[in-house]
Amino acid sequence: MTTTDMRLISLKAETGEICETFGDGGTVDLSVGMTQLVPQRDLDETAEVAPLPGFLAQTTGPFIGGDKIVLGGWVADNISRGEPSGAVRAFNALTGELEWAWDLGNPSITKLPPEGESYTKGTPNVWSGIAIDEELGMVYLPMGNATPDYYGGQRRDFDDEYGAAIVALNLEDGREAWHFSTVHHDIWDYDLPAQPALADIPDGKGGTDKAIIQVTKRGQIFVLDRRTGEPLKKVVEKPVPASTGEIAGEYYSETQPYSVEMPTIAADLLTEKSMWGATPIDQMLCRIMFKSYRYEGDFTPQSTQKTIMNPGNGGGFNWASVSYDQTRNRMLVVDMRMPTVSWLIPREDYGQTDELVMNSHGRSPQFGLPYGHDLRNFMSPLGVPCITPPWGMVSAIDLATGEIAWQQPAGTSEDTPLGTLGKSPLKAQIGMPGMAGLVTTKSGLSFHSGTQDYYLRAYDTETGDILWKGRLPSGSQAAPMTYIGKDGRQYVVLTAGGARYNPFDQADWIIAYALPK
Repeated sequence: MTTTDMRLISLKAETGEICETFGDGGTVDLSVGMTQLVPQRDLDETAEVAPLPGFLAQTTGPFIGGDKIVLGGWVADNISRGEPSGAVRAFNALTGELEWAWDLGNPSITKLPPEGESYTKGTPNVWSGIAIDEELGMVYLPMGNATPDYYGGQRRDFDDEYGAAIVALNLEDGREAWHFSTVHHDIWDYDLPAQPALADIPDGKGGTDKAIIQVTKRGQIFVLDRRTGEPLKKVVEKPVPASTGEIAGEYYSETQPYSVEMPTIAADLLTEKSMWGATPIDQMLCRIMFKSYRYEGDFTPQSTQKTIMNPGNGGGFNWASVSYDQTRNRMLVVDMRMPTVSWLIPREDYGQTDELVMNSHGRSPQFGLPYGHDLRNFMSPLGVPCITPPWGMVSAIDLATGEIAWQQPAGTSEDTPLGTLGKSPLKAQIGMPGMAGLVTTKSGLSFHSGTQDYYLRAYDTETGDILWKGRLPSGSQAAPMTYIGKDGRQYVVLTAGGARYNPFDQADWIIAYALPK
């Protein structure tokens, strides 16, 4: 298991006792060689302050392939240049010994950095799930970005080359096999948020292709050959809005990659007519804001003006990966539809601050750059999204044709907070932003509990019909799992710890359901 304070711990599965022969008495210190953040408060020099803990953490459990444990790590967004490294490492699963390291800023480092040095600071990191194909001997990394996120005028070449890219490494030695960019020069925080899915999909000739499927915050779904990184579903470069030259030192890609043989989900072009409100006044105010903000569609450049990002930095697709029914060629995904309003703040206008916030929304200093930043959800004055619902959907995609087979709104508004009024009593299937993915079984059922209301639902994988639902005591933010017990019954198990945006009913439930005896 991993911990948020950068430890890797080995336990005996039967008893829970520490495995004393692993690492140093059962623990490996994951902070070795990584260096914590020393905020660069000025444009030209690093402040002489103590390193700050908490800006480097493990956000996933360990991923095991063969005899190796492979780990990335989360680095705090948008605080400063010179943040901790995004180096990826592999440890021996029996002894805890470091087997290899992949430092994209310094490929000559293959294990620990030289004495007194660290892995390259501020490189793109891997905060989401890693996938491993043991048969091919390859590790697949969904890359984040070099921080800070919303200004790239001082990025290094390798930051742009590997930010928001899928990278394949050889499991044996950690050396790169291939990489594929999903965003060029990402200044929208469109890093890859979900574990890649490995699936054998129809090749159109009666056989199958070994595919890697990567969902993105952009709502794009990239399908590549996991041996070579070549697209199995066609990808084309399309023109995107050009720079106005407003932002000093910034540069922009003239085109971006689009996966044109797969559906784009949760990324519809916004118009004044698509503005929505809980009341007529609410809708009118949303229309006024939409007209006053800058918006040119996909990849509207960052600006000191308030600028709409759609999808927002939460997606599209986020933490939830895909589930796949290989018999039916159905891939199931959950999305969120929450545009954001983003703007850059010139350093002289940001004001003096030592505030170190680790929020993905709100003001962020971007120390060491000529601009700070602010980001908010695109909401009405009443705190309701300005776009027409649904705000989250469960979708099934036919991987043989690349078409959407069905869609269902992701849950109801039943347990949504209403300001100081408590939880909403409304049960309309409005579709709220999805918080986790599904598990799909060979029997033709798919289970989902990652909604903002408190339910586990069973979908018919073929039709999308909701066949059953069970009420939970709290919100669930993880995909369910399923297994066959020693009694021969099939179980579905989930955690229910409280929905992220709901202050009510925080909990620590683990709940199991089973087929009848």
